[in-house]
Amino acid sequence: MLEMNRRSFLKYCGALAAMPQASLAWSTDGNAPQRASIAAAWRGPNPGDAYYAGVLVADWAQKKMLISHAVPLPTRPHGLLPEADGSLLVIGVRPGAWLMRCDGDGQVMQQINLADEKSGARLNGHAIISQRGDVIYTTETDIATGRGRIGVRDRRSLKKIDEWDSQGLEPHQLLLDEDGHLMIANGGILRTPADKKYDLHRMESSLVRLDGQSGRLLRQWRPDDRRLSLRHLAWSYWPKADKTYLGIAMQAEHDDAVARAAAPILAVLDGDQLTMPNRLSDGAGYAGDIAPAYNGGFALSSNQVGLAQLWHPGQPDKLSRIVELQEAYALTGWDGPNPGGGVLVATALGLVRWHPSAKPALLPWPEKMAVDNHWVLIDEA
Repeated sequence: MLEMNRRSFLKYCGALAAMPQASLAWSTDGNAPQRASIAAAWRGPNPGDAYYAGVLVADWAQKKMLISHAVPLPTRPHGLLPEADGSLLVIGVRPGAWLMRCDGDGQVMQQINLADEKSGARLNGHAIISQRGDVIYTTETDIATGRGRIGVRDRRSLKKIDEWDSQGLEPHQLLLDEDGHLMIANGGILRTPADKKYDLHRMESSLVRLDGQSGRLLRQWRPDDRRLSLRHLAWSYWPKADKTYLGIAMQAEHDDAVARAAAPILAVLDGDQLTMPNRLSDGAGYAGDIAPAYNGGFALSSNQVGLAQLWHPGQPDKLSRIVELQEAYALTGWDGPNPGGGVLVATALGLVRWHPSAKPALLPWPEKMAVDNHWVLIDEA
């Protein structure tokens, strides 16, 4: 089975040459970085295995992956937030009861347990640093009411100093816009404290912009189909059009399995308009991650069907397959020899490197492991 997957990988890499997005000749990688350091979270190969966070190193020259350092975690992690001093913020999810900061050597510096706070909230797995760098915003849910909250936390101590309404249910990922305001994907799903979804007919999925200083609502967008949960976000700049797009990865929650499988997986904020550029799906209606790719486009992963696809505003009606391997999930952008193009994809076999003008590569994991939903490129050399 492993060899079958490797052959499948090579088949799809070879097919890229025929794609419009990959019309550039494959480079010899002479100018490409030789190593990439990636902040990641993972567990052992079995569902009950312990979780870790740390830094993985892709050594392109030696064709192998290394573990630079690893920190054991109390429960499942989700989002990762690298900081300028080399430290790494790891955010728990379901149950989101902790927030941990590790230094560049993998030593735990701080850990916040939400049981010690008076807000009665749980973390939803993502955080972002404010434009001024003085606070960290975290997505949270008030356990008592089910309403979404944005925790405003002191950058150094991680203690909560304020709490804002996310203007919806289940805020998941958040990013900053160019003015330092918050762009928040409210997933819209009601969950019990034990994390069971309920009353999906009452979903309130939305994209909101909050003032980054006061938390005041500036704008809100809702999908026409209320059973589409807006989950993950990425910015991508298209030089040719001098435009920046916000891509939103979606997950369908329809009762009908056929409708769910046919649901679109991508929404795009173009200026002030929230659009669904096409109705194409992945066969599951479930995008697990999103990252900028190919000069203004987005890569979307679909772990349930083992697929990563590419969308570009120059061909908005298309989704092009770039990786087809089991558990294609975590994504992070990779410039390689030419800026504005590639992605690194975590799969069941290992790291897959895709770029429109660099050789594709598959590096096996350094040990048996399952990388969690997200990872972040932090350094290249």
